[in-house]
This record gives sequence, structure tokens and C-alpha cells, in this order.
Amino acid sequence: MLPALCATQITSWGIVYYAFRVLNPQITASTGWSSGSTTAAFSAALLVSAIAGIRVGRIIDQRGPRTVMTAGSIRGVISILIVAAAPYLPVFLAGWMLSGLAMAATFYQPAFAALTQWWAPDHVRALTIVTLAGGLASTVFAPLTAMLSGHLSWRMTYAVLALVSPPSLFPAHALALNAPWPKTPDTPARANGSAGTVERSQRFWMLATALTLSAFTVYAVVVALVPLFLERGYSTTEAAWALGLGGAGQTLGRTLHATLARRTTARARTALLIALGGLATAAVGLVPGPYALLVALSMAAGTIRGNLTLLQATAITDRWGTSHYGRLSGLLTAPTTAAAALAPFASAALTGPVGGYPQMFAVLALVSGLAALISLSTKPSPTSC
Repeated sequence: MLPALCATQITSWGIVYYAFRVLNPQITASTGWSSGSTTAAFSAALLVSAIAGIRVGRIIDQRGPRTVMTAGSIRGVISILIVAAAPYLPVFLAGWMLSGLAMAATFYQPAFAALTQWWAPDHVRALTIVTLAGGLASTVFAPLTAMLSGHLSWRMTYAVLALVSPPSLFPAHALALNAPWPKTPDTPARANGSAGTVERSQRFWMLATALTLSAFTVYAVVVALVPLFLERGYSTTEAAWALGLGGAGQTLGRTLHATLARRTTARARTALLIALGGLATAAVGLVPGPYALLVALSMAAGTIRGNLTLLQATAITDRWGTSHYGRLSGLLTAPTTAAAALAPFASAALTGPVGGYPQMFAVLALVSGLAALISLSTKPSPTSC
């Protein structure tokens, strides 16, 4: 089960998410569509994923992940083939919106729900392993996509990627995710009220607000890091290395999360990581150099991002136990996914009015500071952890 989810996370993220970032310049050059239009289509997929994830979480709570993730794999292949064959921009948009349904059914959220139920109480270790594997998606598929696109058109590249994915996705989801799904996944001592009660609680929505503001900052920083380096006079290669090494820091951060979780409470851990993310953002934006120091700061920011991924994955169980994890996680993830979709546009719109990328990074740091303060109101109750 665990190796299967590791493999499918690499493939799903690599083909549906990371390949677009490599192919988009070729797409716009070949079709004449604007980069804003193609990026908007991709962002629409993330928004669809955010909305569909709420329903996916409820289904997984009731029936388990096997059918949902297998169907999502099929949907993902079909959607990418539609994108590859799209003769017009509206068809391209439709393909990406269908891929949003695939994202909701195959990305981290359903995998986290499966591991939380099947691996509890050792689910943090399982979640860490899967996110480490997911972190390899860009390492594997960005170079692979670039290599294919060097010999094929972007359409043929997408078609090849889509057609080689079924052998790794369908059997893994259909055959490996076949363990009995727990009907009573939590004990009364750990269950802290019904799902409806939790959904309506101020604590839940304060947590959702804090994580959404933090997610917006994280994704805006990733999008704006390369332009920031270019504005400071560094080359595209130097900027790309800084971004890539930040990804390496993200992997490192995920390996450290279990230790952090053992030594801190859920509320303290949430506030600490979000606040550190704000400090790292401010440092990257305000420190002009030298280059080695900026790379180190980018890696530090990546380390915090890696921790934040697992922080969100465990936020529900830390506060309300494992009952209704899929349903509550879907609600919690929806606004953060929407923030990820809107961050590229919002950060671009914000840069001009505030006077440049360094100032924009300072604003993002203030947003993280606000999120950290809000997170202090998300203390778990004595019955939940």
C-alpha cells in the first residue's frame, strides 16, 4: 500500500502538475495563446480540485480510497489527452478543468486520508514517506518532460506522458488499496464531537484561515522567487538553482517534521512554522546578497515549506482525531488549494502597487505574521490529543 501510494504520487504530480510548468512556454509559442490564458486554465484546474476535494473527502470516509483514486487515475489520463489534442483555448480549458477532478482524487488529500486511517497511530511516519516521494515528482518529471519536448511537440510530449502513466497508476490504486476500510476509525476518547460540530466551530475556521493565508504566502513566494533574483541582476540559471535548492530544503524539512511533532504541541507547532515562514520570506525579500546567502535563505524557506505540508496533513488528527478525516480535511484543504491557484495572479498584481518584488515579499511576510497570530486560537481540546 505505502510503496504504491509513493509511486502514484510521483506519477500524478509529475504528469498533471509539474509537466505544465515545463511545457507552458512551448504551448504559448506554438498556439499563440497568451501565457496568462494558459496559466488561468491551469489555475482553474486547481480551483476545481479545491471544490471537488470536499466531496472526495466525504466519499473516502464512507467507502475508502480505492475506487476514488482508481477513477481519478483514469480521469487524469483522459484530461491530459484532451489538453494535448485541444485545437482551441476553450477545449484546452475544459481539459484542465477535468484534470482538476483528477487532482482531487489522486493528489495528497486522498492519499493522506488513506494513510491516516490505515496507519494510525503511526501515520506521521507514513505521511512523511509519501510526501518525500511526492517531492521527487519534479526531480523525475521536469527533466523527463524537458527531454521529451526537446524532440517532440508539446502535444506529443503530453500524449507520451499520459499513455505511459496507466501501467503505474491503475494497478497500484486498484490492487494495492484493497485493505478493509475501518467502519469505526476512532475511539470515543479521541473523537471530539461530530463532523458537523467541528465544521461549525470557530476553532476549525480559525485554523482554515491561518493555513490559507500561510499557503498563499508560500505559493506566492515560489512563483516570485525567480523574478526577484532577476530583478537583482542574477542570471536565469542562478535564479533556477536557488529555486531548485529551495526544493531540496523542502525535502529536508519533511524528514524533520516527526521530531518537531514529538517535541511541540499542535498549536505551538502551527504558530512556530507559520511565523518562521514569514521570517524566511522577509529575509529572502530584504537581503540583497551575496548570492550564497540568498541560496541559503531559499533553502531555509524550503525547509519550512516541507514542514507546512505535513502540518496541514496532521492538523485534523492533532485536534479532532481520525474520525471523519476525509470530510474535515477536504474542507480544510479547499481554501488552501484555492489560495495556491490565485497566488500567481495576486502576487503579480501586488508587485507593481507596492513598488517591486522586495516590497512584495515584505507584505507576504506580514500576511504570514497575521496567520501565525490567528493560529494561536486553534488549541486542541484535552480530549483530542
